[in-house]
Amino acid sequence: MTSRTFVAAASLAVVAAASVCLAQSGPVRLKDVASLQGVQSTPLVGYGLVVGLNKSGDRRQTLFSAQTLANMLERFGVSVPGAEIKIENVAAVIVTAEMPPFARSGARVDVIVSSVGDARSLQGGTLLPTGMKGPDGALMALAQGPLSLGGFGGGSGGNTVQVNHLTAGRVPGGGVVQTTSRVQIPPSPEIVLALREPDFVSATRVADAINAELGGGAARALDSGSVMVRVPEKYQSALPDLMARLEPITLTTDGVARVVINERTGTIVFGANVSLGPAAIVHGSLSITISTRYDVSQPAPYSREGKTTVVPQQDVNVAESKASVVAFEEGATLHDLVQALNATKATPRDIIAVLQALKAAGALKAELVII
Repeated sequence: MTSRTFVAAASLAVVAAASVCLAQSGPVRLKDVASLQGVQSTPLVGYGLVVGLNKSGDRRQTLFSAQTLANMLERFGVSVPGAEIKIENVAAVIVTAEMPPFARSGARVDVIVSSVGDARSLQGGTLLPTGMKGPDGALMALAQGPLSLGGFGGGSGGNTVQVNHLTAGRVPGGGVVQTTSRVQIPPSPEIVLALREPDFVSATRVADAINAELGGGAARALDSGSVMVRVPEKYQSALPDLMARLEPITLTTDGVARVVINERTGTIVFGANVSLGPAAIVHGSLSITISTRYDVSQPAPYSREGKTTVVPQQDVNVAESKASVVAFEEGATLHDLVQALNATKATPRDIIAVLQALKAAGALKAELVII
């Protein structure tokens, strides 16, 4: 007997208005919120193969993975036409990474591996040595190593189980830098610090903190994303020493309230300054189960014209759970929301739907980011 289950999305009704503020973020170091403008990481990309898969790799319709494998085998003295190769343990992938500024030859970086064919899973795979190039086409790094997926899958035929995304993974420290970064810091009477999260309040506080360290008038905010710093005379030929003095400065930043949702993994992260208004949430779920049972019909004994046939028997069951109503008054916090959703035994998918509905109703005073 085989069965298929379809679970409909949770039905939600939200009514909301007003808002309430939460606590501010704590002090941070300058190096954690700003960096020297013009000094940036270099994006790298490459094309390679992942091997060692358990019959979950690319199939025959993905021609370029077989051609790539044939080209690689030819370098080892094995001549096999790509059109005649039938493989299931190999997958073609795109490899990406970010090379930090001032990276030297031999430094290691994390790489991200993503399938570009019809592979079902990269679980248990190993990335073969793959050259990674920069925007100018020059070879910058080599990547290889076993993949870490953050999920798993198993089963065969129609009975399979999958947790999280299985066609993209990471190789921690798998990229080895081959070419020294060409980023240089030229001597200058002024430098500009770029904020990683542009905000006028944060830019002003960065300038105030630098003025308290170097003296009044040393820094001023140019806009929400940059702060100009006048370089003292003794540091004009030693900018790294100046940055080493400025980076440990502590200050309190401000920023946009944000809730980040990863729908692939069901992860939800609440940032600081997130506010909630009064709201009423109606939560329920609908489950439809379709079961198919195959019965065998045998002909009568000694029958000459009778045939053995398979007769499918289908059963359909519909079950709707009792709706749970959650109400929030003025002054409710995110802690109250999480506790209420846990009490209703809501799944991560249901919580994501609730947050999206709260945002649409105007009760969630935060930026909703879906990655």
